[in-house]
Amino acid sequence: MIRRLPLATLASVLLAGCGLQPLYSGGGAGPVAQSIGQVEIDPIEGKAGWLVANALKDRLGAVSSGGAPYRLVVKLDDQIRGLGVRRDNSVTRERRTLRARYQLVDAAAGTVVLDQTAGSDVGVDVVQSDYAVVAAENTALERLSVVIADQIVARLALYARRRAQPQP
Repeated sequence: MIRRLPLATLASVLLAGCGLQPLYSGGGAGPVAQSIGQVEIDPIEGKAGWLVANALKDRLGAVSSGGAPYRLVVKLDDQIRGLGVRRDNSVTRERRTLRARYQLVDAAAGTVVLDQTAGSDVGVDVVQSDYAVVAAENTALERLSVVIADQIVARLALYARRRAQPQP
């Protein structure tokens, strides 16, 4: 008699054999969650900076000023470029691009321990209503801010995991 294993059990057995481990093992008490929860976010300039900083705070947890062992310094580059052009030289499509260069700084030593970039872009249709275009550009910026914050947090978590693992 052949016994069938549930798909989840089979998948976990196969993944365990390849060495894949969950990033946030241990939940909120795990080493990765504890490490990324100790990051203070420096102020980021502009509207995009405010949006990215809030998204980062939501994901990392609020850290009071001055007591965190790490600081996150983020510089943003926000651009809107016209893509499609009509015969009358009016733009029909825009691409909004948000790029972030971020550095994780050890607050005690003042050294940069992680220096990377994150970025994403989105297309915006340009219609005859200026209000609709501005609203679409703002919505695009809100979405890009969340994507950038997710990328930064994922890379911080990978860095924290590498630090938490014992070196051979």
